[in-house]
Amino acid sequence: MIRTPIAAALSLLIVGLSPVAGTDRKYGPGVSDTEIRIGQTAPYSGPISSLSRFSRIETAYLKMINAAGGINGRKVTLISLDDAFSPAKTVQQTRKLVEDDDVLAIVGSIGTPTNLAVAKYLNSKQVPQILLLASTPKLDDPENLPWTTTFMMPQPVETRIYAEYLLKTKPDAKVAVIYQNDDLGKGNLASFKAALGSKASTMVVAEAAYDIAEPTVDSQILALRASGADTLFHASNARFAAQSIRKAHEIGWKVQHVLLSGVSSISAVLRPAGLVASTGAVSAFWLKTSEDPMWDDDAGMREFRAFMQRWAPNDDIEESIFPYATAQIIVEVLKKCGDDLSRENLIRQATNIREVQLPTFLPGLTINVSPSRRIGWTKARMARFDGTRWVLLDDVVGN
Repeated sequence: MIRTPIAAALSLLIVGLSPVAGTDRKYGPGVSDTEIRIGQTAPYSGPISSLSRFSRIETAYLKMINAAGGINGRKVTLISLDDAFSPAKTVQQTRKLVEDDDVLAIVGSIGTPTNLAVAKYLNSKQVPQILLLASTPKLDDPENLPWTTTFMMPQPVETRIYAEYLLKTKPDAKVAVIYQNDDLGKGNLASFKAALGSKASTMVVAEAAYDIAEPTVDSQILALRASGADTLFHASNARFAAQSIRKAHEIGWKVQHVLLSGVSSISAVLRPAGLVASTGAVSAFWLKTSEDPMWDDDAGMREFRAFMQRWAPNDDIEESIFPYATAQIIVEVLKKCGDDLSRENLIRQATNIREVQLPTFLPGLTINVSPSRRIGWTKARMARFDGTRWVLLDDVVGN
């Protein structure tokens, strides 16, 4: 398989990481002259099994890479185990990956509470736990978790973008918050209120939590409407964001929906909620969207669509852009390890990424990870849903 110009250019974007030519090969667990074995956990079952698409797309992308000769001549084996989004099961499965399957690293595991549950164990074993799909700032802790990095905008950064947007465009807003009763929801709620500063006590007029196992959040939405709020901040997952938007519309609650970026999908959230009900919602974006015609002639999106058609034809294309970007950065970090595929060099490469522009990221949004800051990016663009597509607003915001 011939590398496209974009894929070739991408391999040059992580600067200063190339190994010295002619150095001896150095291998950690799971590595040989022919294989790099990595592991992860994902919710293939349970209440948020839809997020297993990350693992499916990553697996498909690695199959494409392997078909083209692998990474520096080695095929990549991704062992992805089901944890059902249960922290206890994540611990069990992660131990299996490290102690039985002998993987080099844990890469791209999904979930905030699940990754938190195994972070201390992996760091005590000096096993890289990198490019995690988790937004909690607790995992950006170089002193106590030196073997851990994430690949999501952290909660304090993303919620600050929403807080600043509301303070600028709707300073008298009465905000209700629906949040997931775990580290994801609580962390976003706390960060959002902190970003509002002294205005939080007057702007946030109601809060309602839900447990991930609950069938609906109808009662929570009814209670929040009674508060007189005119804005609803969703610190929730896709299923409950869709339910909340739909229920608010059904009861005639005309409210400004503010959605986390992870629950802004048209196909997974807005369409199930109802496009009319979702019109006017706002969210933050760092990725191009497949449903926006402005990217039809974009080279990076053309390459992405070609990948989906050949390697993942049964997965939702809109929902797959972020998993695709995650797979690309996994490959680039492994590639830059060269023949030094020790755990020490892998974490070194994973924490020295500077100004990387992935093909599916919005212009001006780059990835930067350093030994002192373990998060991928801190900027985005606000967008509003017009009933058909997300329309980008203003310039890049964040820090």
